[in-house]
Amino acid sequence: MRDGEKRFLGFGVRKAIQNVENVIAPQLTRMDVRDQREIDQTMIELDGTKDKSNLGANAIVGVSLCVAKVAADSLELPLYRYIGSANANILPTPLLNLINGGKLAATELDFQEHIVMPVGAKSFFEAMRMGTEVYLELAKIMERDWGRHSLNTADEGGYTPIGMKDPREAFDAELEAIEELGYRDEFVLGIDAAATHFYNEKKKNYIFMEREMNREQMIDFYEDLCSAYPVKSIEDPLMEEDFEGFAELTRSLNIQIVGDDLFVTNVERLKKGIEEGAGNALLWKVNQVGTLTEALDTAEFAYRNGYGVQVSERSGQTEDTWLADMAVALNAGQIKTGAPCRGERISQYNRLFRIEEELGKSARYAGKNFRRPL
Repeated sequence: MRDGEKRFLGFGVRKAIQNVENVIAPQLTRMDVRDQREIDQTMIELDGTKDKSNLGANAIVGVSLCVAKVAADSLELPLYRYIGSANANILPTPLLNLINGGKLAATELDFQEHIVMPVGAKSFFEAMRMGTEVYLELAKIMERDWGRHSLNTADEGGYTPIGMKDPREAFDAELEAIEELGYRDEFVLGIDAAATHFYNEKKKNYIFMEREMNREQMIDFYEDLCSAYPVKSIEDPLMEEDFEGFAELTRSLNIQIVGDDLFVTNVERLKKGIEEGAGNALLWKVNQVGTLTEALDTAEFAYRNGYGVQVSERSGQTEDTWLADMAVALNAGQIKTGAPCRGERISQYNRLFRIEEELGKSARYAGKNFRRPL
């Protein structure tokens, strides 16, 4: 919910704040913060709409997460332990999007994120050390081959190479950095294609690398890409309503196919995907569904049906570290929260360092088992 007024060019959130203070708070006063499901259901009923547009999903999700944090504090437990109980012990494999395109960057790359994954590390700390070294080494390659302005960073910290149009060029640069550091066998690659953003609704085709391509041509491209590069995870390879295409691609590639725009952390859309065999992993964003309870239910449904869960930030991520705690609470095995350079991203990684230290010998790094760490 945005104010839509002149202030902040319409992006203010006073209405949402007023809804928290004047509508939600009076209903929740004197409720037990440990009753997360009851509190979330109270807000859902109070809003009365399917998409939480009456009170604002931003108002509701903020309160929902606040309740969980207060409950954890009241019991003197870290948030990951409160949500995940004694079984929460898996540190996630980070998906580091080092080169950005699409809606996240002012580049000519159609794919939104070109990702490296340090699956061969022995611990989360080592994974982030290796990933950060690759990020810094990649800067030299960007400046050498694409000019110093390519070192400008996008919404989530990835580089923005001037003139680069082909994702294979991005992967070549990332692999060069990885190999220069001697990590060739320690990393795999990933993509967030965000294909809906380059799908042309009128033409019913994709406009990709300045060419018009249909579903089958896009699938052929992904198959060729995965045969030439160690790509092990692709998010939103096709437009958000193409369950059939997702299913076809999932059958043809023996890798992780993640639904973000496809599932939007919604259990009903996930059910449809599971029934049709569309994808094999859920991108998990609490704010997409609006309450922590609904998001946890969706993650549980994914697990019960053999789907992976990839915990993810949003572009408006803050420095609050609840996201890092949730990744461990869910034993998700993977987290996508940007390049290791921006403060709101680094705060998540620092929190995961602290959790790994707290867990000590019981901590396990997901590594190559990022989709099925248990």
